[in-house]
Amino acid sequence: MAPWTLWRCCQRVVGWVPVLFITFVVVWSYYAYVVELCVFTIFGNEENGKTVVYLVAFHLFFVMFVWSYWMTIFTSPASPSKEFYLSNSEKERYEKEFSQERQQEILRRAARALPIYTTSASKTIRYCEKCQLIKPDRAHHCSACDSCILKMDHHCPWVNNCVGFSNYKFFLLFLLYSLLYCLFVAATVLEYFIKFWTNELTDTRAKFHVLFLFFVSAMFFISVLSLFSYHCWLVGKNRTTIESFRAPTFSYGPDGNGFSLGCSKNWRQVFGDEKKYWLLPIFSSLGDGCSFPTRLVGMDPEQASVTNQNEYARSGSNQPFPIKPLSESKNRLLDSESQWLENGAEEGIIKSGV
Repeated sequence: MAPWTLWRCCQRVVGWVPVLFITFVVVWSYYAYVVELCVFTIFGNEENGKTVVYLVAFHLFFVMFVWSYWMTIFTSPASPSKEFYLSNSEKERYEKEFSQERQQEILRRAARALPIYTTSASKTIRYCEKCQLIKPDRAHHCSACDSCILKMDHHCPWVNNCVGFSNYKFFLLFLLYSLLYCLFVAATVLEYFIKFWTNELTDTRAKFHVLFLFFVSAMFFISVLSLFSYHCWLVGKNRTTIESFRAPTFSYGPDGNGFSLGCSKNWRQVFGDEKKYWLLPIFSSLGDGCSFPTRLVGMDPEQASVTNQNEYARSGSNQPFPIKPLSESKNRLLDSESQWLENGAEEGIIKSGV
């Protein structure tokens, strides 16, 4: 077995360790809450009504937590569609060129019909050498998954998966139900935690589980709360984690709010238009993951024009912000078709020796 293949196999095996740890904690918390707390402690004190209420509510949070966690782990990250890959002839010409300028010309020709707004920080086409494709807006190459992921947010070790367009909603619901699960457990265990701590209840084997259950649930609640709050802020701004650290580059320059459509529309981009699916780990996000509306799309033309002028005036750029996909705006981020014709004519003159 080649060293690289062996290394990848080891990575895949080790990648499941955090997931197994979370699974162990969840299974133990289920046993500690249902058996040690509800059955042996609460039901043992003849508090039958409270036992039933606690068990029903606990299982509701538990099922939603496990369901969303499962979907986050086992939903395959979405990859770019076939039109973003170079054709065999384009790939052959690209690989034969040693000049970066000539390579960019090939990429610009291939990208003219693609719905992309953004470029790299150096104003070049975002091309993945490993996957040999033109990256769609907001897509990035994940070294752990070894592939380009649509609307990549981050690679999460706790789910052993890339969080992106296909499972970002599931990831948010996983964080939400983790919070609710931990909050419910901590709140309902607190009463018996105090009773065991003050020796009001007899010292039984349930004491260890109840005391430890409170500490663990409170600790996880505090940890997840900050992460969930951060991602709620990202959703409200329509940014990914990557974009929050490195703003996407448009024709007029970097703009962290380039894809922001307003808070309400930003939330619907992730959760969809049908509210009945918002709290369920069922895919309902808008779009195909390959193209995204920008904050100027759909505006009144005059309003868009004014906003557009303000943007590039503020950035010091001479190029206006595109208010349509590149394929519809004659590729304002790229060279126009007329420029390609002029370049082709100039090449023909040079080759003919004129």
